[in-house]
Amino acid sequence: MSRVAKNPVQIPAGVEVKLNGQEVNVKGSKGAMSLDVHGSVEVKQDGGQLTFAAREKSKQSVALAGTTRALVNNMVVGVSNGFEKKLELKGVGYRAQAQGKVLNLTLGFSHPVAYNLPEGVTAETPSQTEITIRGVDKQKVGQVAAEIRNFRPPEPYKGKGVRYVGEHVRVKEAKKK
Repeated sequence: MSRVAKNPVQIPAGVEVKLNGQEVNVKGSKGAMSLDVHGSVEVKQDGGQLTFAAREKSKQSVALAGTTRALVNNMVVGVSNGFEKKLELKGVGYRAQAQGKVLNLTLGFSHPVAYNLPEGVTAETPSQTEITIRGVDKQKVGQVAAEIRNFRPPEPYKGKGVRYVGEHVRVKEAKKK
């Protein structure tokens, strides 16, 4: 049995959850999200918490119950607090500037990189070498951060590139004659 699915999801104050058959709708101060639950997972709302159980005892439906619980918990956290990822740019001349729904990056290429942010994700640049990505959907926030990092991942000789805040990059020693 999945240990993740055994833990109920606590619904904080200010978050509204509606169950329509196999659809879970979560609405909070930061936004609203919905999820279609697989047919082999049963969702019940008991006051201020949601419980998840597998309808069958197959390995797949038990795993889906745990996955569904994690996804719904991320939705509840997202609409109440939101998610954020921080990136930092290391390198001479590497800069970032947020202008509305476009993130302009100067990453040492012969051309500037303009990244269009998807719906529901915002980016801030507190300084020229820092990027903060915020949103309600944990998956979207992580995907946007990964795509921005992928333009210029940290290289192993000087450590230049786009990295997550707190990410440790092992720097190799240069070749010696």
